[in-house]
Amino acid sequence: MSPRSARLARLSRSVTFSACHRLHSKSLSDEENLKLFGKCNNPNGHGHNYKVTVTVRGEIDPVSGMVMNLTELKEYLQEAIMEPLDHKNLDKDVPYFAEVVSTTENVAVFIWENLQRLLPSGILYKVKVCETDQNVVVYKGEETMAE
Repeated sequence: MSPRSARLARLSRSVTFSACHRLHSKSLSDEENLKLFGKCNNPNGHGHNYKVTVTVRGEIDPVSGMVMNLTELKEYLQEAIMEPLDHKNLDKDVPYFAEVVSTTENVAVFIWENLQRLLPSGILYKVKVCETDQNVVVYKGEETMAE
């Protein structure tokens, strides 16, 4: 294969943000919330240092040698993740979570949707959110399970 042939690659960049939240569903009673979410249902909330890794994919440009300019990707992560989420109370400061439980799964969906609006169409591959070293969610844009 010649150096000019198209090659597909994935490029990832990570950011870390701090935020607090309370796992609580308005669809459940206080007792059901406590049973389901345990100490994470603390009325005063609790905090995390979330690590987010965003992966884009595309052809390696034969001129620049890049899938995407890292400076541009960094700016997109700043706008889609850091500005709306860093040092925020997710449930009180982020309108999206007023009606959506602020689980790590839903944080990943929120980030995906924000990035989809900013990035070139079709380039976003994966959003990985580490709430802790033990709790990690990977979201690739799927809406439902295949039948």
